Amino acid sequence: MEKKYQDKELGTITIRASERATRYILKVKNGEVIATMPYQGNEKTLWDFLEQNRNKLLKQISQQPKQRWDESTVLQTNTFSLHIFCTDRKNFYLSLKEGILHIACPLHTDFSQNSVQILLNSFLERTLRYEAKRILPARLMALAQQYNFTVNGIKIQNSKSRWGSCSTRKIINLSLHLMLLPPHLIDYVLLHELCHTVEMNHSMRFWKLMDQVTHNQSHQLREELKNFSPLI
Repeated sequence: MEKKYQDKELGTITIRASERATRYILKVKNGEVIATMPYQGNEKTLWDFLEQNRNKLLKQISQQPKQRWDESTVLQTNTFSLHIFCTDRKNFYLSLKEGILHIACPLHTDFSQNSVQILLNSFLERTLRYEAKRILPARLMALAQQYNFTVNGIKIQNSKSRWGSCSTRKIINLSLHLMLLPPHLIDYVLLHELCHTVEMNHSMRFWKLMDQVTHNQSHQLREELKNFSPLI
């Protein structure tokens, strides 16, 4: 038996029942949570076990690249594509030119090494942060002006559990991983947080406001966003 669920913080959770399992087991693989229970186990008990370990799982996810990077990796972000290649050099080097992030690696780089994966992941996150700071604040303020919202501050963070958040002081936090989304979904997240400057919960008033600023497409956009994850 295998079931898949989507969690707002943890992302994809796969639940498996195994005849060989003698206890409840949680692990993170490729950025996703795998929850295994004995074949005759109780799914509610497994969920309770998962909740008890939620913070540990979030920490593991944040430390583990979801994707393995190598020369064959294809990635298109909102503002650049990725080009990883090996060349005759002794160190790693990155440059962002004309919409392409070039990452040069030493000729005999072993991409199976975790240290290499962590380094390449850090290069990508560094570039995403740079682009997020360049693009997102200006876009957020343009939308705020268009729909008459008040924003008292904007922060770019390396959040891998949520796309954005808004404080009661109307300070909006945005994940740098928003740059992995297409433009219309970036706008959806920005509008979502802007609406929270007026309605701090997800009440009917909040969703009515979201429909007003998304031309009655808030439900459709919310469902589309579920196909993406802020994990790389």
